[in-house]
Amino acid sequence: MAYEKIFTYLSALEKNNHQEWFHQSKEQRTAAVQEFQLLIDDLSVALHEKDPAIPIFPAKNLTFKLNRDTRFSHDKTPYNPVFRAHIGPKGKLPIPVGYYLFLKPNNHSFLGGGLFADMFSEATEMIRQAIIEHEAAFLAIVQNPIFKKHFTVLGKQLTRMPRGYENYADSPIADYLKYKSMYLEYPLTDQEILNATDFVAETVEKFLLMKEFNHFLNQALKDFTFPERN
Repeated sequence: MAYEKIFTYLSALEKNNHQEWFHQSKEQRTAAVQEFQLLIDDLSVALHEKDPAIPIFPAKNLTFKLNRDTRFSHDKTPYNPVFRAHIGPKGKLPIPVGYYLFLKPNNHSFLGGGLFADMFSEATEMIRQAIIEHEAAFLAIVQNPIFKKHFTVLGKQLTRMPRGYENYADSPIADYLKYKSMYLEYPLTDQEILNATDFVAETVEKFLLMKEFNHFLNQALKDFTFPERN
């Protein structure tokens, strides 16, 4: 059963989410991480063949740590029992947007695309302006029957029209202008992953259904720069 080490380890970590067990299970963790990195390497190569905007980075540059930042959280468990990777034009940076893999046991896994980060107001404005300027092209993507069969646009959304956009309240793009982030999710069950005949090929097939959506956002974000840290 492919990727069994990943799910076995993550399930165990969820039940034993403390430093002592984490360090005691180093051998099991290493085997699971290696299995995940091989998966990400295979996905990177396969995606690059179908979407040349995606360069091939080593998996270690695309994956996220298990450690959690608990400073401002009520949940003080030290680890995220999740394997995550973002395969984008600039690796795991959230912008430009790319393809996101989130593996978590008990049917919480999903494939993602688009912009998950909602803290960059400049990015939000760039996307809103692009939607206004290229309304027909954007609606053609999100209203495509194949796209709608698999995805619903998600993200943090304002309850009212954002300031300065009130004139678009009755427009077909009104709801999309309310988004601060804008992403896609394709849910996966554990068995879909563990029993897949060719999980890499099946995943790339689903990711490519997000390609036009990602491309639209990246065109909108082509001049985006990350804020400098103080």
